[in-house]
Amino acid sequence: MSDTKGPAGRKRRTTSSGGGGAASVKQANGTKVHDAGGKPPQNPAGVKAAAPEVSKKHASHNGNVGREETGKKQQQSRNSPRKQSSAVEDINDRLSCHVLQESLLSSASGYSNYRGILNWCVVMLVLSNARLFLENIIKYGILVDPIQVVSLFLKDPYSWPAACLIIASNLFILTALYVERRLAVGTISETTGRILHIFNLTFMLTFSSATVLSVTSMTPVGGVFSLGIYTVLFLKLYSYQDANRWCREIRQAKAKSLTRSYSCPDVQQSNGSAVHSLVSYPGNLTHRDMYYFVFAPTLCYQLNFPRSPRIRKRFLIRRLFEMLFLMQLLVGLIQQWMVPTIQNSMKPFREMDFSRMVERLLKLAVPNHLIWLIFFYWFFHSSMNFVAELLQFGDREFYRDWWNSETVTYFWANWNIPVHKWCLRHFYKPMLKRGTNKFLAQTAVFLVSAFFHEYLVSIPLKMFRLWAFMGMMAQVPLAWFVGRYLNGNYGNAAVWLSLIIGQPIAVLMYFHDYYVIHHGSTK
Repeated sequence: MSDTKGPAGRKRRTTSSGGGGAASVKQANGTKVHDAGGKPPQNPAGVKAAAPEVSKKHASHNGNVGREETGKKQQQSRNSPRKQSSAVEDINDRLSCHVLQESLLSSASGYSNYRGILNWCVVMLVLSNARLFLENIIKYGILVDPIQVVSLFLKDPYSWPAACLIIASNLFILTALYVERRLAVGTISETTGRILHIFNLTFMLTFSSATVLSVTSMTPVGGVFSLGIYTVLFLKLYSYQDANRWCREIRQAKAKSLTRSYSCPDVQQSNGSAVHSLVSYPGNLTHRDMYYFVFAPTLCYQLNFPRSPRIRKRFLIRRLFEMLFLMQLLVGLIQQWMVPTIQNSMKPFREMDFSRMVERLLKLAVPNHLIWLIFFYWFFHSSMNFVAELLQFGDREFYRDWWNSETVTYFWANWNIPVHKWCLRHFYKPMLKRGTNKFLAQTAVFLVSAFFHEYLVSIPLKMFRLWAFMGMMAQVPLAWFVGRYLNGNYGNAAVWLSLIIGQPIAVLMYFHDYYVIHHGSTK
């Protein structure tokens, strides 16, 4: 029994240690040595019967043999190829501590996690602006006055010209609707309908401009607000007549109903029922449909807008809180930071002291850019999402990642998606279909944008200096230069530099001219 127990125990230990895979190991001279876990050589039956003394001797020394063979197994385990390889790797690791690699701040390293540096920049920006804000408080005191904001809209408390002008815009909205109804039933021709739409849109812009220029009680802020509403309505009504004309062309092509390519799919609830049913032309020519489009946060009309299944109350409250808070913050920053800096910039402009002008410009760039960023978030995220949530308007792409712009054209195509979609759908692509090359079409888009920028600034201020127009048209050569000679981070830096420096230049130019015209001389 002792003979069978010893080899069986040794075999189990060898298997658990992972060394039972090899039956024998070759020595350096080529002979084989049996492993401890291998099968022992079989003896003839007669040998065991003829030598009982050897068996007894083996039985008496069984414990010693077991210990000797266990020691040999451990020595072989230490000398196994896997252990030797691990030891060699450990020595190599200690001998060599250098590999071929680039520094993390090198572009060739492929490293991109700079979140810590970004956090450092944010902390430094907050600290530097806090110092400037504290310096402003010490120098000027508290200038924030919410009551003063009311006077920016109302010069005469009993006269509300901006509000009356906005209410009068319903005449142009209803005119566009009734013209489309007449075109749908065929009582007027396409040519007559086109002339009526052109007259309606042109008169809308001229009427609003003449009202702002002629009414003395109209303040500049009230004029900007009312003309902004009229500009949005102009773009909306232009898209409205274009989309309905396309529907008539489809109907004239004997299509009985709009296909999925021309109408957005209905939004499905969890139970599978449609929230809003699809409409087809001319069933869309209703007051309800028209005024939904007027208030919807988009400039491009279509018969069936994507709709969200429900109104999220928490989301709505968050956006409302952001709107109210950021509006107060904008007013406070303008009164406390922008106005004193602009007023102190008049003397260097009058004396043409270029070093002081540059210093004033750079000092104005920080609050101006901060206010512009806050305004972007307030308008394109908080306000437009608030309106979209109220109307269950499903398309919430009001902006894209313009902050990563490496070209000027990418910035203008992604920071204001509603305007970009309108220009692409109703202006740029139609020009390309008529055979216009891309550069001229892009230049024409910038030309239209420059016109409306000047329209929204010069008419409320009642002066024509064309600074906004020239600033927008300057984007054409700037876009060409940045796209041709700069790329990557350099292009992105050029876009940011144009935003930070370009806007304060226009602000100072307009304020200087307005101050000279209305006050005679600068102080």
